[in-house]
Amino acid sequence: QVQLVESGGGLVQAGDSLRLSCAASGRTFSIGVMGWFRQAPGKDYEFVQAIRWSTGNTYLADSVKGRFTISRDTAKNTVYLQMNSLKPEDTAVYYCVAREGDLEGSYRYSRRTSYDYWGQGTQVTVSS
Repeated sequence: QVQLVESGGGLVQAGDSLRLSCAASGRTFSIGVMGWFRQAPGKDYEFVQAIRWSTGNTYLADSVKGRFTISRDTAKNTVYLQMNSLKPEDTAVYYCVAREGDLEGSYRYSRRTSYDYWGQGTQVTVSS
């Protein structure tokens, strides 16, 4: 099992920046991919970004290109999501996700079913 604990959410104004962190524990040696999804009120889960643990290759949604950056610290088993130029439409609960083993096919990184573990979520609220 892998446990994921997110932190860093909060209330900010449009244009501000925020950094989310997600610390993994347990069977961390098995992690192949980590990433972030989000869910806005009344909407489905939306893929944000993912990072391949061994290579650092990243995959991101078009909606956050140029504004959000995912990174990892393999020594700390932690993944980060740096969010800049935040917009009110970025308001959501952000979930950290992890997968045991690698993924083949870049299209799979954006699928909810590709991930084995989910964190409890952290709220990000962007006011206009």
